[in-house]
Amino acid sequence: MEFTADVLIDADPAHVWSVFTRVAQWPDWTNSVTSATPLDPPPLGVGKRVRIKQPKLPTTVWTLTELTEGRSWTWVATGPGVRTTAEHVVEPHGDGTRVSLRLRQEGWLGTLVGRLTAGLTDRYLAMECEGLKSRAEQG
Repeated sequence: MEFTADVLIDADPAHVWSVFTRVAQWPDWTNSVTSATPLDPPPLGVGKRVRIKQPKLPTTVWTLTELTEGRSWTWVATGPGVRTTAEHVVEPHGDGTRVSLRLRQEGWLGTLVGRLTAGLTDRYLAMECEGLKSRAEQG
């Protein structure tokens, strides 16, 4: 199962990246995250972990697996029979920025979990896009 969301933001990509990668502050700008606790010291980097609590979902530890500074990062969370991969891309678009989110659920239970949570996943991705847009455009 795969889910995607995109948003255009009227702000410089470097600023959007700065807002987006301060993961501990996500609960300040999106209601899809109640807490985000880095388990390793900053900055974000491959191998670093973040514990994220979201409404209606179990608390999950995400581990960064890929990072292109200023451009993108990918992290992975695993559970019994499910591997969830989330990609975050920040790229220039005209005078602003395009942010693209992609979430994949794999594993023998991944498709089932994806189907059961599809509506919630779509709503949370949209909330994250809109919350990031609002926060980044505030300056």
